[in-house]
Amino acid sequence: MSSVPMTAQTAGKGAARAAARRSGGSTGFGAERRPRWLTYTILAVVVVVSIAPLYYTLLLGSSDQQTISKHVIPQWLPDASIFDRFSDVINSGSFNFTKALSNSIIISVVTAFSVVLFSTLAGFAFAKLRFKGRRGLLVFVIATTAVPTQLGVIPLWIIVTDLGWQNQIQAVIVPALVSAFGVFWMTQYLEAALPYELIEAARVDGASMIRTFWSIALPAARPAAAMLALFTFIQQWTNFFWPSIVLSQDNATLPVVVKLLQGSFHTDFSLVMAGVFLTTVPLIIVFILAGRQLVAGIMQGAVKG
Repeated sequence: MSSVPMTAQTAGKGAARAAARRSGGSTGFGAERRPRWLTYTILAVVVVVSIAPLYYTLLLGSSDQQTISKHVIPQWLPDASIFDRFSDVINSGSFNFTKALSNSIIISVVTAFSVVLFSTLAGFAFAKLRFKGRRGLLVFVIATTAVPTQLGVIPLWIIVTDLGWQNQIQAVIVPALVSAFGVFWMTQYLEAALPYELIEAARVDGASMIRTFWSIALPAARPAAAMLALFTFIQQWTNFFWPSIVLSQDNATLPVVVKLLQGSFHTDFSLVMAGVFLTTVPLIIVFILAGRQLVAGIMQGAVKG
């Protein structure tokens, strides 16, 4: 194969650039291409815009009500008073912050695990198994996402009341054990990422369908399952509508107790913002701990695909 300079001499600069792109040469079009200043600038703007609301919340939480009422930006750097606000939120007499934190963790973790498991099972069946009515059932599941959540509140409340689950966290967990979006997500991913040859090879080797799912489909679905688990965890952690209806303030979740920080006649915005920041901190910790593994899993699935 001729070199890029030789190609430039014989066929022109356009052919040389094309050869450099194919060979990953030093012209900046190959695999060793590094981001330029424009890429870093765009990423920096995105990071600043993403962090700005959280940082502004921290500034308001470290200020006081009088300063907030006089200045849109009370200060440019948070101070140590934010920890006093955190202490006021945690030790508030109107609710049990520790109980709310444990409820949010239990609901989010259990729901994320259940949605991933059942959605992967259903996605595997819809994507790789052949049975009568498969497409019709999948369309029906997807169509349920068009129904507003508010329409199901009254029948769901009747069921919860008949079961005696008022003010119990299973009233929040059980309705969210399966997600129509999760089924669609896993179906689309497994259709592209899981070859039929692997399933046929496992069946020829004598593996049952459950064994095939556990050993073949589930590892193949790990990147999509990780994303689905993260989305579900965030959704349940920030869920306010249904928990505010079925749970009381003595057995609530974090978003519900943050709402209780607002007074009937007077609202201390610095206290509310401190509570909002405390509610966001666990999500930041989850991203820090799971972000690297999440990106690695996604890239691994992309390369294998």
